[in-house]
Amino acid sequence: MSLELESAEVGRRIMELRKHNGYSQEQLAKLLGVSRSSLVQIEAGKRALLALELAKLSGILKFSLDEFFAKDFRLWTEIEVDYDEIEKQIDEENRERIVVPKIRLKKFKNVLLYILEQCSGKPNVGETMLYKLLYFSDFNFYELYEEHLTGARYRKLQFGPAPYKIDGILKKMIEENEIQIINTDFHGFPQKRYISNARANRKMLTAADVEVIDHVIDQYSDWTAAKISEYSHKDMPWKATKEGEVIDYELAFYRETPFSVRNYEDEE
Repeated sequence: MSLELESAEVGRRIMELRKHNGYSQEQLAKLLGVSRSSLVQIEAGKRALLALELAKLSGILKFSLDEFFAKDFRLWTEIEVDYDEIEKQIDEENRERIVVPKIRLKKFKNVLLYILEQCSGKPNVGETMLYKLLYFSDFNFYELYEEHLTGARYRKLQFGPAPYKIDGILKKMIEENEIQIINTDFHGFPQKRYISNARANRKMLTAADVEVIDHVIDQYSDWTAAKISEYSHKDMPWKATKEGEVIDYELAFYRETPFSVRNYEDEE
């Protein structure tokens, strides 16, 4: 038996065995006793598989260590398994939770108002910058806590991720005089700018919410719209999504430095 395998190859073999046995990532993670994001990291080759975890997996997925570490490893079965169909079923089971999260209206409104409050003195924070601050707040929170902050959906557009189908929310906030939109000029370029007329309800925001949002504001709010748009194009969720499609929150677990905000090594 050889233990000289790259983490990426170990992850690939685990993923093949998982699919072969008909487990979703969530199901196998529960059986293994790790978070789903940790299993995602293992399968992506970004988190080392501990010896005890490997031993436990050999029992769950029914493989021997000798076969697993063999140079010519392959799935040994006489039964034809349609892996694409299994993966399709898993995707359909998780689609509503992952791909189409349910927006938390009050939370979204208060997160937006909070960002506008904190950035009120920053003339560079127009619509493009605001959308990126919302995106990084939502995806950073999801990567850290595996829960949605606002539940807003984002699409991959030319200038980076942007909230999807929020026009009705913004229109209602304008009608209720919570925000207003002004068209202005910033360094010779036209800018749509959102101004808050109401304060965020801090009771709607947890300490974890504020910590994540504040970190995003501190990190990006002084950038130009062009810089943060270009930067967002390098984030894995945007890179792995087709033009115009909704970005899957689960892609946050495939992030690399400097985008990843979760310390997976500490979790080991």
